[in-house]
Amino acid sequence: MKPIIIGLTGNIGTGKTTVLRMLAERGAYTIDADAIAHQVMEPGGRAYEAVVAAFGPEILNPDGTINRQRLGQIVFADPDRLARLEQIVHPAVIAVINALVEQTTAPVVVIEAIKLLEAGMAVTLCDQVWVVTSPVEQQIERLMAERGMTREAAMARMASQSPQSFKISQADVVLDNSGTFADLERQVEAAWQRLGVAAPAR
Repeated sequence: MKPIIIGLTGNIGTGKTTVLRMLAERGAYTIDADAIAHQVMEPGGRAYEAVVAAFGPEILNPDGTINRQRLGQIVFADPDRLARLEQIVHPAVIAVINALVEQTTAPVVVIEAIKLLEAGMAVTLCDQVWVVTSPVEQQIERLMAERGMTREAAMARMASQSPQSFKISQADVVLDNSGTFADLERQVEAAWQRLGVAAPAR
């Protein structure tokens, strides 16, 4: 039986990873699209040769791996080059995700992807889109506390992403992470119950 496929997204610092963990605890098979993006750019990965061809050998470390920090400095300073990178990487990521979905027997698959909507994954892969939101000030505080970012760096990363309002407008489920952990868990449980899937065997 085909699983229900949920696309989980939200801007940086909203709490997507926490929600992903809650859904895994309820029996969902979870996929981290960002981790797959790293894999496809490793030597031998689906996107490695095309990325090196597009951006040149200067993005490589001495061992032949892609220096992600150097590549990031190039693409985040130039929207056209960022778009070029995404044109190469997104199809490779989607191909890997499709293969993983084919293999699972779980009743629900959750794909966490910050570019879920922008990459077209919501349309091509997902039955539902769940969006995690939180106030901007909370996002900044989390990024500073959990990732060691300066306030300026946190704000710059947030500014490079599509607005929360855009993501909310595309959502089937909106999870408000402005309160406590328990508040968020109650919302996740309610949304999970609405899926109508059987609880996993303990």
